[in-house]
Amino acid sequence: MTQHDQGELAKLVHDARKPLNQISMNSELIKLIAEQPGSQQQVIEIANTIIKATKECSELLQTLVEQGNDE
Repeated sequence: MTQHDQGELAKLVHDARKPLNQISMNSELIKLIAEQPGSQQQVIEIANTIIKATKECSELLQTLVEQGNDE
């Protein structure tokens, strides 16, 4: 693996951490909010954020796979 390849891999890993952190933090938040009465709309919004972050992470991983196949 060249230095350029290592740099690209490091960038993709860094980019994947953002949605993973969003998923983790929003999962904790949803646990706290779900216990409150009348929190259904907030729970739905947070769940949508988690879904979006999951898709973003999946796309980044697909990019990583495709780059690995190009070599």
